[in-house]
Amino acid sequence: MSNVLSLSKARKAKTKAEKEVTAQRNRIQFGRTKAERKEAEKTTEIALRRLDGHKRTPDTTERE
Repeated sequence: MSNVLSLSKARKAKTKAEKEVTAQRNRIQFGRTKAERKEAEKTTEIALRRLDGHKRTPDTTERE
């Protein structure tokens, strides 16, 4: 004989498994911590400032 299976428990288990798969995909896609995002933002800001510091300004005195 087979075991009696509760359909509500089976449905809940299936839903839980699907949510875990979705959560795992989201962790891969969006999985950076706040500290990691801030560090990346800070690094980008430093790089942009360094780049702006190397820009040449146009010569204001015109030569003829």
